[in-house]
Amino acid sequence: MREQSSVIASQATPLSIRAGLGWGLLGTLAFSFTVPFTRVAVDGLSPLFIGSGRAVVAAALAAVALAVTHQLRPTTNQWLRLGVVAGGVVIGFPFLTSFALATAPASHGAVVIGLLPAATAVTAVVRGKEIPARSFWVFAGLGALAAVAFASLQNGGLGELHWSDLLLFGAVVAAAIGYAEGGLLARELGAWQTVSWALVLAAPLMIALAGFSVITRPPSASGTEWLAFAYLAVVSMYLGFFAWYRGLAIGPMAQVSQVQLAQPVLTIAWAWLILREQIGWTTVFGGVAVIACAALAVRTRLREAATSEVQSPEQKIPSRLRAP
Repeated sequence: MREQSSVIASQATPLSIRAGLGWGLLGTLAFSFTVPFTRVAVDGLSPLFIGSGRAVVAAALAAVALAVTHQLRPTTNQWLRLGVVAGGVVIGFPFLTSFALATAPASHGAVVIGLLPAATAVTAVVRGKEIPARSFWVFAGLGALAAVAFASLQNGGLGELHWSDLLLFGAVVAAAIGYAEGGLLARELGAWQTVSWALVLAAPLMIALAGFSVITRPPSASGTEWLAFAYLAVVSMYLGFFAWYRGLAIGPMAQVSQVQLAQPVLTIAWAWLILREQIGWTTVFGGVAVIACAALAVRTRLREAATSEVQSPEQKIPSRLRAP
């Protein structure tokens, strides 16, 4: 057995599946600031610098963490799968959202968050061979529709499809694939190790792109814009994944992904508080609908999981994710 240092202990008592939801919710809270802070940062920094620079900073932190804790290197197969994670959450989602939010308001960007949980659930089913109940799909689908509807109405309606919308939809696909593969890898490598290795793997490309962006458009940002960039690099790109991948690893991924349905509500709340974007009663009612659908989807899966735990409590939780 491979020995790895980890904040995730491997002893006998299995974690409750509610712990997966709790970690997922913590990750969702961390990610909910991403869209507003990206909107702040693009006022003074180029989208290319934001997308690559945040990954460079996070990769530096990851390299230090991996070295200090003496982590063993992943296998060849795991490196290939880490490439999928890096392509989705280190390269795809940050770059696509950064370019989209250069022209789209933060509240419009919340459409991405509305579609992401459903996309992650579908990817988890395909990649992780999970088979949720039919009622789960009904509530998850309603939640995705409610999230898109309220985010769209808050922005006055989507209207015709714009270039920024295509970038946002591409970001959804990229993140969903990266989330699902990362959740599976976290069961083997550990949560923080998975995102750390993915960042290190993508570092050479990100350093090259960051250097190119600095040469072509030297950064010229205010203190507030640099602080927003710092959050994107340290929390959105790194620390937030500690909680998110741990939650997905505990799983089931299709279920845990649904707590992210609350993210559009939080994102638009931060857009109102930070960016002073106006919201109305449609946002309030839409947010209630989104959270209600997420709660129903999660409750459906929790009932199923509780039954399974009574029959075989040790089978559902991987050994690396068992509490001391």
